[in-house]
Amino acid sequence: MPQDTKLVLQMPRGNLEVVHHRALVLAQIRKWLDKQMFKEAFECMRKLRINLNLIHDHNPKVFLENVEDFIKQIDSVNYINLFFTELKEEDVTKTMYPPPVPSPVQPPGGPEGRKVDLVCEAMRAAMESINPHKYLLSILTSHVKKSTPELEVVLQKIHELQGSAPSDPDAVSAEEALKYLLLLVDVNELYDRSLGTYDFDLVLMVAEKSQKDPKEYLPFLNALKKMETNYQRFTIDKHLKRYEKAIGHLSKCGPEYFPECLNLIKDKNLYNEALKLYPPNSQQYKDISIAYGEHLMQEHRYEPGGLVFARCGAHEKALDAFLAAGSWQQALCVAAQLSLSQDQLAGLGRVLAGKLAEQRKHSEAATVLEQYAQDYEEAVLLLLDGAAWEEALRLVYKYNRLDIIETNIKPSVLEAQKNYMALLDSQTTTFSRHKKRLLVVRELKEQAQQRMHLDDGVAHGPESDLFSETSSVMSGSNVSGKYSHSNSRVSARSSKNRRKAERKKHSLKEGSPMEELALLEALGEVVQGAEKLKDEIRCILKVLFLFEFDEQGRELQKAFEDTLQLMERSLPEIWTLSHQQNSATPVLGPRSTANSIMASYQQQKTSAPVLDAELFVPPKINKRTQWKLSLLE
Repeated sequence: MPQDTKLVLQMPRGNLEVVHHRALVLAQIRKWLDKQMFKEAFECMRKLRINLNLIHDHNPKVFLENVEDFIKQIDSVNYINLFFTELKEEDVTKTMYPPPVPSPVQPPGGPEGRKVDLVCEAMRAAMESINPHKYLLSILTSHVKKSTPELEVVLQKIHELQGSAPSDPDAVSAEEALKYLLLLVDVNELYDRSLGTYDFDLVLMVAEKSQKDPKEYLPFLNALKKMETNYQRFTIDKHLKRYEKAIGHLSKCGPEYFPECLNLIKDKNLYNEALKLYPPNSQQYKDISIAYGEHLMQEHRYEPGGLVFARCGAHEKALDAFLAAGSWQQALCVAAQLSLSQDQLAGLGRVLAGKLAEQRKHSEAATVLEQYAQDYEEAVLLLLDGAAWEEALRLVYKYNRLDIIETNIKPSVLEAQKNYMALLDSQTTTFSRHKKRLLVVRELKEQAQQRMHLDDGVAHGPESDLFSETSSVMSGSNVSGKYSHSNSRVSARSSKNRRKAERKKHSLKEGSPMEELALLEALGEVVQGAEKLKDEIRCILKVLFLFEFDEQGRELQKAFEDTLQLMERSLPEIWTLSHQQNSATPVLGPRSTANSIMASYQQQKTSAPVLDAELFVPPKINKRTQWKLSLLE
């Protein structure tokens, strides 16, 4: 029927039926909405159960610009409330009612922001400008429907109604408004929100209409009324579990309530919020800071704890925290503020130096020993342990102890040279052995693939079907047996054993499934280790030349150069692009069989898992790093 949503059908027997086909209904609703005939569209959608979000989603910009027309055309509080209750963030034109033919020009979207909040704000503003008394229930609904319900605002509006007589004939009484609100919001939540406004008249009004037993709330409210204002608000916030607000009110109650406040701060871990409530020079600020620092120490966060202690002036606690954290500069700063004696400072220096030496921070440990413990000899020994030859020489010349050069530095340098030679020899041997084995493994793999192709090519005679069926049965039984066994083993394995198996995934044992990956991983580690040695080698070469150990210097330089050249030459041979691609390509094609495809996928699975793809990327050797000493060439 033109200009309507009805479709008249004549049945084969002659009787007539009238239906409202969804496609025709939506087409007509879209026409009405384009003409801003909101009343006709709304009534049709309500009658035929079309989601009311379509009124907004059809063209958000036009709807928001014509909200007043929408309200005036609908002109029913119940209908407006129905529209509010159906509102949701979903765009129904993309989910429930997509247009049959997408239009080439997309309608402009509405303003940025959450859809429900925008519609609620726009409609509330329009209703308040038209007739706030008539549309009061809808205005209340718009507050409740927002993504963060504004229940305090709603309760305040109802409370304002209670004391004033309705001047407008369309006005709603406070009692009616509250009854309506209790339909929208859970009574217990509404009671808690009213309590959170600290307005006892409002609380009583909600409690009386909520059918609560007066014995539940009257004793509590009477007790609250007898309290001082700030303590009263603290009690309410604590009851409502708004602890941040609670400590804010309790901090205004006076110093006698501070212990209770501090206990709540500790229980609820509100240290940062509490520190903002007190001036930095107050005793309360210091007490909270000390509690905060102790809390951080219990969580093994020693350095943040030390900083908190240091800021509030608890220097002894700060020193312990910085010692535990290994923050030697901060510990010495705090020690200076404690005015320690020379002996105490020297003892502290030795403790710090010991901790630093354990962490392989020899240079820092030597600095502490020299400057705070005045023990430059021990400092030189620590520097020699850390291969900081030039810093050790600086201290020797600073204190004019040239004898240490002969007794300690030269022997240490020669010993280090021998160690480096042994290390390079070991690395070269390991690298060559792994490389040789890798080439053997790859050759064996290629031979196995060729045999597999040959086997597939042979099986094309009259007996091939029989062989195929037999092999399928055999492989199926073997696979099922193997997997059922492995599944039971895996399920019984503990998490600790699983982690252990993960670590042993790449085994260098000859013939293991992951041997190729293990060899690539080991070769990469050797190359990276040699790259990291460059700075150390340059440092010792300079000292060897300085002490006229030219022979040893040339020997070390030549050995390291040979090692690097061996690795550079071998990189293209080990990390080949063609092998990387082949290892990831399954054997497929018209001449392949089920067994060959399964075998190739199994090989692919064991040879190059996705997680180990980085092993096929060659390690980088930086040729620009200047490590050689031209004086020794």
